[in-house]
Amino acid sequence: MLFLLSGIFMGWSLGANDAANVFGSAVASRMLKFWTAATLCSIFVILGAILEGHAGIETLGGLTHLTLKSAVISSTAAAITVTLMTLFDLPVSTSQAVVGAIIGIGILEGHLNLGVLAKVVTCWFGTPTGALVAAVVIFYTLKQVLNRLNLNMFEKDIVLRLCLIASGAYGAYTLGANNVANVTAVFIGAGALGVFEGTLIGGLSIASGVLTFSRGVMETIGSRLVRLDAFSALVAILAESVTLHFYSLVGVPVSASQAIIGAVLGIGVVKGAETIRMRALYNILSGWFMTPILACFLAFFIQFLSHLRYIPS
Repeated sequence: MLFLLSGIFMGWSLGANDAANVFGSAVASRMLKFWTAATLCSIFVILGAILEGHAGIETLGGLTHLTLKSAVISSTAAAITVTLMTLFDLPVSTSQAVVGAIIGIGILEGHLNLGVLAKVVTCWFGTPTGALVAAVVIFYTLKQVLNRLNLNMFEKDIVLRLCLIASGAYGAYTLGANNVANVTAVFIGAGALGVFEGTLIGGLSIASGVLTFSRGVMETIGSRLVRLDAFSALVAILAESVTLHFYSLVGVPVSASQAIIGAVLGIGVVKGAETIRMRALYNILSGWFMTPILACFLAFFIQFLSHLRYIPS
């Protein structure tokens, strides 16, 4: 079972870079403590992985044919890529890292399902855009609801805190459902794991990353791009959660980082473009662009070295 180490590494990297995004805005707005958020996120990400993680697994499994050896290589290359980006506190796309690594293997092996790849890439572009639109709609809708409730400041604080906890739990659930495929789909596709085993191991490894190494990226999302109050944090989490759940039903693993950043940008649009920190946005977009390229190169290079028959005599 040593082959699972690369998958666990992948899940840990995903948790460190992506999973806590569902509570990052709440922590940055001081409505929740980090450890409370991380614990809740870990519990619900495991539930989401087990109960609704199978659809994305089927999609990634159809991208190319993988042996156990190539599954380990692609998983390792993706995890290295995400870890490198995490060290720079960049909320990159784990989905892009995984798909980029699988593409690297597929190119070298001469087999790549372009239809599935087109579906995945299309959803990559749709994720931040859809979350942005969702954030704008949710912002105005919730604002009207709260205004009609006519709450005092103390009551409003309690309601927002409870809503942040509930929406964060929902977001963690959808994250597990959507992103567990990034962790173990390659091993399930290679026949090394069953679906339930894969979703359970994937969920647990993601949770370990949330608990041990997610604080830096949470601060990037919650405070460096756009300053969020408690209400805006709630909107961002709900918009991200709805977006992730939609793509879970579609069966395409997408990036929680891209969804939350799209949501945060939607709030920035509502509040005024001057609230968006363009330098931070530029750095994040650069990370998104480099992630699949770096993962593809690493997987291609490692696979190449492991098969010396590719070197002409």
